[in-house]
Amino acid sequence: MSITPADVKVGAKGDGGAPRQPGRVSFGGVSLNLRSSGIYIAFAAIIVLFSILTDGALLTPQNISNIIVQNSYVLILAIGMILIIIAGHIDLSVGSVVAVTGALAAVLMVNMGWPWPLALLATLVAGALIGAWQGYWIAYFGIPAFIVTLAGMLLFRALTMTVLGNQGIGPFPDQVRTLANGFTDGYLGNIGLGPLGGADLFSLLIGIVAIAGMFTAQLRTRNARKGYGQSVEPMALFWLKMVAGAAIIMFLVIQLARFKNLPWVLVLLAILVLGYSMMANRTVFGRQIYAIGGNLQAAIMSGVKVKSVVFWIFVNMGVLSAIAGIIFAGRLNQAGPTAGNSFELDAIAAAFIGGAAVQGGVGKVVGAITGGLIMAVINNGMSLIGSPSERVMLVKGIVLLAAVAFDVWTKRRAGVSR
Repeated sequence: MSITPADVKVGAKGDGGAPRQPGRVSFGGVSLNLRSSGIYIAFAAIIVLFSILTDGALLTPQNISNIIVQNSYVLILAIGMILIIIAGHIDLSVGSVVAVTGALAAVLMVNMGWPWPLALLATLVAGALIGAWQGYWIAYFGIPAFIVTLAGMLLFRALTMTVLGNQGIGPFPDQVRTLANGFTDGYLGNIGLGPLGGADLFSLLIGIVAIAGMFTAQLRTRNARKGYGQSVEPMALFWLKMVAGAAIIMFLVIQLARFKNLPWVLVLLAILVLGYSMMANRTVFGRQIYAIGGNLQAAIMSGVKVKSVVFWIFVNMGVLSAIAGIIFAGRLNQAGPTAGNSFELDAIAAAFIGGAAVQGGVGKVVGAITGGLIMAVINNGMSLIGSPSERVMLVKGIVLLAAVAFDVWTKRRAGVSR
């Protein structure tokens, strides 16, 4: 039986008996879902605000590149965290798993002299085993994820200190440092773009391919909605969104190409976002994750193997944490005992700011990435204007609270209950 998120959600009826969708408003006959679109509007507003406050420094080629490279590991964690939150769980251990897997990679490559490809593979396997350890206690033994991962946060932090002996280990091989800090080469040469300056042709072609993929995916989604008799936005609004998205993508690609071309971590992140978005939206496993978080009892009655799904999303979180651990250690060029501190809070905040529901069943991978970028832009923008760290934390806390409060408010307004 095929299950979609809509099959397991309970909605209220509005006037005339039609399902009432939380957070949907109309402007001049055009319907807009604030729960799904509001995050992107807020992201654009934050960028405009800090661009003005920093006199344009926020959007310089080097600064855009720095934002991506410096926050790549949190964005990787956010991909796994959004899936766990959609299923109605939480993972507090990811920061400690980042630390212990980075420490393991350092020991294997630096102390033991393993070839870097074999060491990276062993680190990913270790991340999967950590995820399996936690997933077993949660899925099959029935201990709440909050307790299991809280214990894991302490356990794996202690293990990190034991492995490293409370000291850093480095440096890493050049290939690992390149993955974390490096940039793609100018494969097809630099071309002139008038007042924009020069840009690598290969990077521009990557941007064009990304735009084509975005358009194809959105058009297929729109046609599928029409096929099922669901409401869709007017074609004029659809094209406006596509043109705006294409302009943003090309602007970012051109700015990055003007600096040092595309960061390798951005290429890795793009592959992960594309793959996990397709998994969440177009596979049975992805639909089952939404079903479990949307209505657990309905998912069980529909034949979903809940324990297996929960187990594997935690295995997946362990693997992504290992990838983030390698990236973070490679960027610093050493593994340290304090690596990953508070990463779990940043990943959780990214998921909730990006549209995840507190009760589960709602969220998108792209939304989690957007939420993570909002936090990154706030960090970077306030740093550029010289704000103290306590003020940065204050603003981030307010943004997180506002995002969750909006989710709760839209559900109450629509009469949605669990």
